[in-house]
Amino acid sequence: MQLTVQANENATNLIFVASECAPWSKTGGLGDVVGSLPKALVSRGHRVMVVAPRYMDYPEALDTGTRMTYEVFGQQHEVGYFHAFIDNVDYVFVDHSCFHAVADSIYSGDRQSLNFRCALLCKAALEAAWHIGPGGYPYGDNNTVFVANDWQTSLLPVYLNAFYRDHGKMLGARSLLVLHNLAFQGRGPFDEVHNLEIPPHYLDHFMLDDPIGGECMNMLKAGLLEAHRWVAVSNGYAWEIQTDMGGKGLAPVLQSQQWKMNGVVNGIDYIEWSPERDTFLQSDGYTTYGFDRDGILTGKAQCKAALQKQLGLPVRPDVPLFGFIGRLDSQKGVDMIFDSQGWLMNQDVQLVLLGSGDSELENRMRDIENNHGDKCKAWVGFSVEMAHRINAACDILLMPSRFEPCGLNQMYAQRYGTVPVVHAVGGLRETVESFNPWESTGTGWVFEPCETNRLIDTMNDAIVTYRDHRETFIGIQLRGMERDFSWGAAAKYYEDIIVQAKHDDFRG
Repeated sequence: MQLTVQANENATNLIFVASECAPWSKTGGLGDVVGSLPKALVSRGHRVMVVAPRYMDYPEALDTGTRMTYEVFGQQHEVGYFHAFIDNVDYVFVDHSCFHAVADSIYSGDRQSLNFRCALLCKAALEAAWHIGPGGYPYGDNNTVFVANDWQTSLLPVYLNAFYRDHGKMLGARSLLVLHNLAFQGRGPFDEVHNLEIPPHYLDHFMLDDPIGGECMNMLKAGLLEAHRWVAVSNGYAWEIQTDMGGKGLAPVLQSQQWKMNGVVNGIDYIEWSPERDTFLQSDGYTTYGFDRDGILTGKAQCKAALQKQLGLPVRPDVPLFGFIGRLDSQKGVDMIFDSQGWLMNQDVQLVLLGSGDSELENRMRDIENNHGDKCKAWVGFSVEMAHRINAACDILLMPSRFEPCGLNQMYAQRYGTVPVVHAVGGLRETVESFNPWESTGTGWVFEPCETNRLIDTMNDAIVTYRDHRETFIGIQLRGMERDFSWGAAAKYYEDIIVQAKHDDFRG
């Protein structure tokens, strides 16, 4: 794919560091962001490198021949570096046996082994700035900004300051820490901090006095204190995590340096997620379709019939087809869908569920299909193909998340003309405009509080609108398809934050 590169007086060497990067490694939204945002920043004139683990053999990534040795957990470990240049982005994969061992489940293993992998990745990424210079030009000069992501790379701002800037190296370099999900923080007994080779005067940064668990090590806290700027993946999430309820124990830290905080809504990959060119809609009776009324009435309708046929549901164009795609856990609020089944399955509707996770919730999902097989189909597991087809075929997507830093499925849904029903939280509130029947505005339904009865009321509103006010429902679909969720807008906001960080006198 050829990207148009804009001239930019703020052009910067950017190094993204993350534990996952789509399409090579992905467990959720983090992998999608790291796989897409760098391309958008390249198109704005920046030079961008992504550093991630080499969990397995990636044929497009070639061995650079560079070998470096780092002390981690008191021992010396040699790593290799593999490189691929794709879409004008330098992808660098850190090679070590500890990453190969978790190829099938990248966050598996005990706490210590995970901390080891995170520390090794951060040290290797900082040196990649100097030793991996595609085209003969290394990234590590005074015009470099490192972009760390979540707790897994929160050691990077600490290492940057402790081992480089404190010693007169990379004084012009800055670090951003992107907060995708504050629920995971790299906690453990405080004694474990000594495995991370942290200078003594930094140790207090890792100490968190947890009201429940007492004093503990918290890697994310240290990264927050040492990073120059923070980016939460939506404005709503940026606010929520500074509250006692949303901060997961870190609210006082975030409040103490509130000026660092920024909120930027994630974008979505418009190449992969497009009803006009979706490769998963080009077989099995599905079809691609346009972003207009005809696309909804013909193409989307054909996809609906194809999904009904594929899953064994009655092929009925008149019935509202609900969908759910997501991880099965308390965060996603899927239990409220299950709790509402007595009401929902009494309506003239159909429901398609796709997800995996908590075993009890998986069993509840199977039970709905077993009890209502003529109306509900449950796919326990995950399928990229089925996720695309559900977004294309369904009329309504359910996302009753209890918390959702940004969320992607609600944006995919709107792009495909599927109307989201979401809880008013985090990025969901920000990316779904609640339907106003009097002003003919809105792209979905937004409900609160996060209770089953409110979800039922909102689903009922969607059903009534679909069945009795069809033109109004089509208007909601079309407005959603017109929304701009591309990475271009997000990249501009990131660029502004990068410029601010470059001009900070703050040491970190």
